[in-house]
Amino acid sequence: MLVLPMNVNPGHPSSVPIALCLGGLDPSGGAGLLRDVQVLSSMGIYPMALCTAETIQNGSACIRIASPRLSPAEGFQALLPHLTGIWGVKLGLCALRSAPLRDLIQAITKAGPQIRIWDPIKAPTSGVGLHGRAGLLRMAQTILPTGGWTVSPNRCEAQAILGTPASDPETLARPWLEMGAEAVWLKGGHTAGDEVQDVWITQEGALPLEAHPRLPGERRGTGCSLASAWLGMRLKGAGATKAASQAVEWLRAHWSQAEAPGNFGRPAFLPELP
Repeated sequence: MLVLPMNVNPGHPSSVPIALCLGGLDPSGGAGLLRDVQVLSSMGIYPMALCTAETIQNGSACIRIASPRLSPAEGFQALLPHLTGIWGVKLGLCALRSAPLRDLIQAITKAGPQIRIWDPIKAPTSGVGLHGRAGLLRMAQTILPTGGWTVSPNRCEAQAILGTPASDPETLARPWLEMGAEAVWLKGGHTAGDEVQDVWITQEGALPLEAHPRLPGERRGTGCSLASAWLGMRLKGAGATKAASQAVEWLRAHWSQAEAPGNFGRPAFLPELP
């Protein structure tokens, strides 16, 4: 039985927005929880983190992914006394099986975060994969019916759920919306061409966001960074679509400020300096 210390400030809401990050632990810091924490901290958001996937990886590739040894649902119960003010949750790489994932999502739903985003990672950019279509569907059927979730797939992940190589944004978003997503932020980085354009889709229709010239080169952790930046912008008061545009602007502003630590692997975004 989990015994927690008494909350020293019962009922006193936090004055700083809190972001609870659920995701994979990338020991190299280029993606996953360490990336989430860096992005959110730089925005003045207080980050907390629970591991939903352990990995062996570096800046070149992901070698292995496994379920965490400790229960994220139990970890969440320990964090509950902190979640008294404005807070939101972001879910990324997740290797939890059906029952542990269900327990975690039910606990989060009961606690009622104001903002929720799921970045449904099918596989890291380089290295071993994690989910096929069946795995992503099982996750979506557990998470999305609980309500309130924005989901931010790239086109490869959206096509995997759909089961066809369709390209129309509303077609790609339909399965997520039918399962209960509040909005689908379809990221455009995996499309061909010299421009990148995201699309924001709800039951009311599709809204193309501002198109930008494609930036040169590749960066690690772009999906993690975008979803974390969106959560941070939302916690600071931005509307959903505005936060998506601001997250893209954040990513583009930091694009040139990336390095490969030790001059090895693909470049990763640098931590913000005080």
